[in-house]
Amino acid sequence: MPGPPVSGGMSDSFSVRGLRTLITGASSGIGRTIAEEFASAGAPVAICSREAEHVAPVAESIRTDGGEAHAYQCDVREKDAVDRFVSEAADALGGVDCLVNNAGASFVAGFEDISTNGWETIVETNLTGTRHCCHAAAAALADSSGCVVNLASAGGEAGAPYMSHYGAAKAGVINLTASLADEWAADGVRVNCIAPGYVATPGLESQMGISAEDVDRSSIDRQIGLPEEIADVTRFLASDAASYLTGETIVPRGKPDLVEVPGA
Repeated sequence: MPGPPVSGGMSDSFSVRGLRTLITGASSGIGRTIAEEFASAGAPVAICSREAEHVAPVAESIRTDGGEAHAYQCDVREKDAVDRFVSEAADALGGVDCLVNNAGASFVAGFEDISTNGWETIVETNLTGTRHCCHAAAAALADSSGCVVNLASAGGEAGAPYMSHYGAAKAGVINLTASLADEWAADGVRVNCIAPGYVATPGLESQMGISAEDVDRSSIDRQIGLPEEIADVTRFLASDAASYLTGETIVPRGKPDLVEVPGA
């Protein structure tokens, strides 16, 4: 679990130094940013993606900057591949203290236009993949009294029109988080979830044309976040500062979208 604090005056409880961390879906976007932030804070990381050629450069960049990173090819929909990734990563790191389930997929379509194959692909990637990773890492996490941070979506709480398959899968991740938090508490394992609203990732840019360069982090009056902001929440949940949090879902989505009162 976390060791001495990193430089910069951060208290011990917020440190992730030495936290042996597995991160799925780390070739770009939120997953890559989490890997880079954890590694820069002294956490050795094992990262994976469906394509080895996409995730290997991320690990190489982290190592160039002085961090420890190991890259693996893994499709989280395939249980055997997940078992292999977790086993090899645990051997490389000497154990597992934290699992970040970030791998996901989505596409925009009306419910009637989503084929059975399209539905199953999204559910298997987002929900079943999270299940596979938790199942594979369960024993290692119990050995270290570790933690899990699942990535869901605000759409998993409030619904996701034209992304019903994605919203349903992420709702399952939120529920799985609470269920595992109860079951694994006796083993000293915390399980929490982050359900972001819009985040300026490459995926959002391709769908909405909004990039990270368009987002001002100093502004409060916004409803689009940055990958670094989600990485900061992840780091908090992985640290001892979150020791009294388990089974919770944090929803970072910026300014509340409230209904105006008629006549106000």
